[in-house]
Amino acid sequence: MKETRTKLAEGVHLTCMPARKFKTDLLSAQFMTPIREETAAVQALLPAVLRRGCARCPDMGALGAELDRLYGAELDYTVRKKGERQCVGFVASLIDDAFTPGGEKLLEPVAELLGQVICNPAMKNGRFLPEYVDSERTNLVDAIRSILNDKRDYADLRLLQEMCAGEAYGVSRFGDEKAAEALTGEQVYGAYLKMISAAPLELFYCGGAEPARVADALSKALSVLPRTTVAPLPKTLRHTARAEALRITDAMDVTQGKLGMGFACGSDDFSALLMGNTLFGGSSNSKLFMNVREKLSLCYYASSQLHREKGVITVSSGIEFENFQRAYGEILIQLKAVQDGALDDWELEGARSTLCNAYATIGDSQGKLENFWLGRMASGREDTPEELAAGVRAVTPERIREAMGSVSLDTVYFLKGEEAGA
Repeated sequence: MKETRTKLAEGVHLTCMPARKFKTDLLSAQFMTPIREETAAVQALLPAVLRRGCARCPDMGALGAELDRLYGAELDYTVRKKGERQCVGFVASLIDDAFTPGGEKLLEPVAELLGQVICNPAMKNGRFLPEYVDSERTNLVDAIRSILNDKRDYADLRLLQEMCAGEAYGVSRFGDEKAAEALTGEQVYGAYLKMISAAPLELFYCGGAEPARVADALSKALSVLPRTTVAPLPKTLRHTARAEALRITDAMDVTQGKLGMGFACGSDDFSALLMGNTLFGGSSNSKLFMNVREKLSLCYYASSQLHREKGVITVSSGIEFENFQRAYGEILIQLKAVQDGALDDWELEGARSTLCNAYATIGDSQGKLENFWLGRMASGREDTPEELAAGVRAVTPERIREAMGSVSLDTVYFLKGEEAGA
């Protein structure tokens, strides 16, 4: 059976991905909102607070006991960024009916518990429990601060923040530390009421149950979900290339420099850009890896990523401080080689194989399937993994040259040591 998408209520849709090869089923509920600097932190906090308990299971102990009763079902909260969408919600995992003792059905009770967590959270005097809000706010602040501990992730985030300053794409999925620290219980509850009534809700199921049964279970579980006017999601705007590259340098107590480079893409030929990026720095056979890292030893790591919805390519690399200019220049040389079509047959076929294999293995993991289809819904795309693979197989060297020829340097970010020279 093919995937199906059904409307259950205003702004609530269910995507079923039939799969009988797994011993477990996956059930996901994701609210999608525009990611904005002023709301990112509070919305990132919401699912963590809701996961602390519901009216029937008012604390994590009671909730855990209920999940144990359901043969060790799991229910985790998620905070993700898809393009310029912030997706927050829950993912549940449960044993498929074919593997439960006596064929006991777990879909309905797990769906009901998911509905309880979303629609009937643990409350006190009409508000979230202050101790839950305080505890999860501390955890959120710690998560934001922990990004600084991984300098690679920090540099990648800083590059996007500078490149997309003033654009939603530059906002972190967890929001800003100061905003998180200042959150009050009233603000969190207000955001909750707005989210459950107005944010589009995408539901996903992957397992062996019939779609009609899944739809019935979730419709009943979410029957009290208030839906007023569902807010349409604004379209993601492509990044406009700068006339002159922006250059940003930060100094910190680090022993290894981080060089990030952002490029604007002027082409809409996604398959060709995807192939071009894979050839440039998107695989272990790429020009950045083979030449800048392996052959010239200018980088500890060097890779590139295509951000489809935003129309940008970013390069992430770790270097010695004194190698900044050489690494910077060599990265541009490797990009120019792709733009000029200086590509061997083995490079082209290696990139094609890497991408097609990645699309082929999406169906081997329920988590990958859910993540792929969530990204599809968040971006408004309609292509399937099979269609994406077919697009890659059809790309010619001429299309790669033309698409990559539209790529121009936009932003350069360098994280150096406090004692390093400029």
